[in-house]
Amino acid sequence: MAVLTATSGAQTGPGPTPQIYTCTDASGRKLTSDRPIVECNDREQTILNPSGTVKARIGPVLTPFEQSQSEARLRAEQKERALKEEEKRMDRALLIRYPNLTAHQKAREDAVAQVMLVKQVAAARQKDLLVERTKLTDEMAFYARNPGKAPAKLQRQLAAVTETLAEQERFLIEKDKEIQAVNTRFDEERQRLEPLWQANPVPAVASMPR
Repeated sequence: MAVLTATSGAQTGPGPTPQIYTCTDASGRKLTSDRPIVECNDREQTILNPSGTVKARIGPVLTPFEQSQSEARLRAEQKERALKEEEKRMDRALLIRYPNLTAHQKAREDAVAQVMLVKQVAAARQKDLLVERTKLTDEMAFYARNPGKAPAKLQRQLAAVTETLAEQERFLIEKDKEIQAVNTRFDEERQRLEPLWQANPVPAVASMPR
């Protein structure tokens, strides 16, 4: 029987280390318990080791409304941190692409030149259409007193050229807006890059195209 008792005691082993909860309630009373104290749910509680040293502190228990507010603040903070990380990532990418002002200005000039090339082709087409419309208008002048007697083919040609000219004009206006948008984008990038260039100086020759 003695052997069984010893074996049973060996299997049980020591229990969990006791800990003491202590706090001062709303009335100023200092309370102590071996578990969280309900009267102090609205305030901080201190957890002590058996030796009396502080093991941990637990904050007040939040109401559902307070909990939702806390979670909302946490989400807002996480979103803000994510935005800042994304901005840093974009800054690093910009700095790699444009290590200095020379590289950035060259990229701007290339982007504008591409749009200008398209615009020049459209302007040349517009010039040809103006010549063609002048020729057709001169032919229509013969029927000035009675335009209805003008050949149907001539009327269709003049109408088509006039419509195409209007389309070309709209296209050229869009190209002007596109050039403006390109310059606006590069202006915004430059404002963002200037402090990065100052913090990470790179010789201009390093960015020159080969």
